[in-house]
Amino acid sequence: MAGAAETDIVIVGGGIAGIVAGLELLDTGRQVWIVDRDEASAFGGLAKEAFGGMALCGTPLQRLNGIKDSPQLMFRDWLSIADFSAEDHWPRYWAEAYCYRNYPDVYQWLKSLGVGYFPAVNWVERGEFRPGNSVPRYHIIWGTGWQLVRLLEARLRSHKNRANLNLSFRHRVERLVTTDRKITGIEGVNEETAEPFSIKAGVVVVASGGINGNLEKVRQHWPDTWGKAPAKLLNGSHRYADGTLHTAAEQVGASVTHLDWQWNYAAGIHHPEPRLPEHGLSLIPPRSALWMDARGRRVGPHPLITGFDTHGLCQRISHLPHGYTWQVMNRKIAHKEISISGSEHNTAFKYRRPVKFLKEILLGNDNLYDYLVNQCLDVITADSLEELGAKMNAMDPDVTVDVKGMIRDVQQYDQMIELGTAFHNDDQLRRIEHLRHWKGDKVRTLKHQKIDDPDAYPLVAIREFMISRKSMGGLQTDSHCRVLDIAGEPITNLYAVGEAAGFGGGGANGKRSLEGTFLSLCVLTGRVAAGSIAGKNNP
Repeated sequence: MAGAAETDIVIVGGGIAGIVAGLELLDTGRQVWIVDRDEASAFGGLAKEAFGGMALCGTPLQRLNGIKDSPQLMFRDWLSIADFSAEDHWPRYWAEAYCYRNYPDVYQWLKSLGVGYFPAVNWVERGEFRPGNSVPRYHIIWGTGWQLVRLLEARLRSHKNRANLNLSFRHRVERLVTTDRKITGIEGVNEETAEPFSIKAGVVVVASGGINGNLEKVRQHWPDTWGKAPAKLLNGSHRYADGTLHTAAEQVGASVTHLDWQWNYAAGIHHPEPRLPEHGLSLIPPRSALWMDARGRRVGPHPLITGFDTHGLCQRISHLPHGYTWQVMNRKIAHKEISISGSEHNTAFKYRRPVKFLKEILLGNDNLYDYLVNQCLDVITADSLEELGAKMNAMDPDVTVDVKGMIRDVQQYDQMIELGTAFHNDDQLRRIEHLRHWKGDKVRTLKHQKIDDPDAYPLVAIREFMISRKSMGGLQTDSHCRVLDIAGEPITNLYAVGEAAGFGGGGANGKRSLEGTFLSLCVLTGRVAAGSIAGKNNP
């Protein structure tokens, strides 16, 4: 598409929030135009690459698993980790709205469209020094985010009002057009032809994602409490989540808030086949590994262990010298406990092959272990602690690994295990025992596994970097998803949904997240925006 065009509603961004909004708006009979910068094959954005977890409460799956939950309890947990200030009216509004509406407006709606969930409910972000999720809430889409996009895209393309839908890919939107202080369209460049284009529209919906695909902006807005951003950051976000539309919205007076509220991960490794600069994979770190600093010394005295406070992990690691860490383990631990976040490397789950998936959970994942060891430059193996330390030392000529200290840390941990459960005076072992009380974690977490165990060789060390993922701040929106100006007034004809809106209100999660609140808030904000544009009631 080149030149000028016109439609009722233009949606900038073809991620899950944009698809949901488009699907709901087609029901009204309006003309809808979705403009996306990526290839048509990437329609669905980051959701297509996501594992597909959603924080939901009061579901039949929770009851099936004996979990007692409620919107009130979820909201209490949310406030515990969010750290909202008195000025965060709209973020808090959206947090509460989500807690009370996630079951009918996300879970039940998606179920009605054919989305299924794996029957086990996971327990993530339990909280470390403050309460997190009081109960398991992490529902995983059977088929990952890839299946979610596949189902919704199919419904979009086969909609009874399909004739009212236009889709344009490889189009970079650069500006929001105003006339008489109202938003009246968009302008940009067709990246296939290098020609400018413009679309006149009665309503513009910004669904372009966040800023975390732009590492320069990630560093610019690095959280103050995390110290200085490390020299090496990996990119685990969407390549076009670069903040262009945030800037365009600011230029027409929009309020953009809390870009320092970021959801990054602490265990990134270089992607063996990068598709963008500094492309990384986000590991789900094994609980039975020892987490060490760049010099090979165990981080402590309070050890690092995943599953309790992702924000806290990132904060602590950001303050360590040298900008990366190590996890030291053995083949048995890696084989059983390690995984990679997202749909790309969880093929049994992605393609809904239950027998293969259960085999991987119970017996370990041979293919993933081989992939990490044979193709990932940050993963090394050895047949002794001395050899492992020497290989770690060779990875970075500017940092000297304390091999003797590393060996001593491993031996002390293993000796603690040998004393027996009654004498496990180590917080990592206590937390592992706590994790194993929940069946969803028990099947994925080894019981008292030593590191220097010849029966579990080879030894494995993984060098891990901070990896960017999602922005939890963004365009400030009201209860209708209308974008607000710096005076708190709605900008006429301009809406924002999903990550572009900080998942609602410019920061619905607060400084931390209960995890699993991203895809589902994209669904909720997409639906609310469509309802508002159509003149329906809102929360």
